[in-house]
Amino acid sequence: MEQIDVTIPARIADLDLAIPADIAEDLDTAARSVAALDVAHGPVLSALSGLLLRTESVASSKIENISASVDDYARALHGSRANSSAVSMVAASHAMDGLIAAATTSRRIELEDLLAAHRRLMANDPGEEPYAGRVRDVQNWVGGSDYSPRGAFLVPPPPDLLDDLLADLLTFANRDDIPSLLQATIAHAQFETLHPFTDGNGRIGRALVNAILRARGTTSTVVVPIASALVARRDTYFSALDAYREGRLEPIVDLFSHAAFVAAVESNVTASRIRELPDQWLAELGRTRRGSAATLLLQHLLTQPVISAADAESVLDAGTSVAYAAIDRLESVGILRPLTDRKRNQVWGAGVLLDELADLDARIQLRARSV
Repeated sequence: MEQIDVTIPARIADLDLAIPADIAEDLDTAARSVAALDVAHGPVLSALSGLLLRTESVASSKIENISASVDDYARALHGSRANSSAVSMVAASHAMDGLIAAATTSRRIELEDLLAAHRRLMANDPGEEPYAGRVRDVQNWVGGSDYSPRGAFLVPPPPDLLDDLLADLLTFANRDDIPSLLQATIAHAQFETLHPFTDGNGRIGRALVNAILRARGTTSTVVVPIASALVARRDTYFSALDAYREGRLEPIVDLFSHAAFVAAVESNVTASRIRELPDQWLAELGRTRRGSAATLLLQHLLTQPVISAADAESVLDAGTSVAYAAIDRLESVGILRPLTDRKRNQVWGAGVLLDELADLDARIQLRARSV
């Protein structure tokens, strides 16, 4: 009979972390770059934080081979009909947002917040509905077949060990004596090894990274799109997780320190572009009365780049005709673009912001591959 190897990781609550000096220096450089991003762009942080959250959740989904166009994602973000991959990406955004918000408030990582994030992630997945927001009570595995763990490259701990192992992980995640990025990296690798949910472990585990950075105060507003760099080195990422399970920490720590640095540097470029948008949009709009409906709508687009006519009515506190006139004006100069081809229940997107979401992801991936 073929032997099945089950991975039961060592406890990490009291782990004494010693890493090579060069990797420690890279970690420190990356953490300082992340912190600098968070404080350097006050006037645009609200717009930036929303875009970075979306970039990270989209990239995290891509690691799981879930992909959709930016416009599909934007339609799903607004609740409009879209393909299942786009809907799944939006669910990942909501899950990450909720987990980070909880960490912002409590300054801790709690099991109930992880469960709530998983519930949001699986909200639109009928096959996973019975397991949404629950630690698994069945054995799972990664690889192999749907019916047997034979040939699987990871068979996580059996369910009866998970309560103890998750408590150990959370104790580690809430320590305050470890560099935050190092802590987030090891916690992520441990979470992926435990695989405590029947599905969605990768996306929740990567959301955990930014939640720890927020809980520790390394960030206060932004989400660092580390997953965009991991997508570019997907095989290296999975190999680094394998190395972690074999007791070698350096590969995953080295990968995450470079990923965080690249993500922070390119996010700074995006922040500079967003800062210039209000003036750019006003120039494109041309001579317009200050306080007009079109200019008021522009301010809203920075933080909510996908809108409907009903949204515009609410923002402008005006009737349908005024809302449509403002939208038509912005569409006529290319600031808004329609995201559907239907006449009723149309949704528009701020084209430059949606394109920046895709461009940021692409730039991070390109730079990550060159490391």
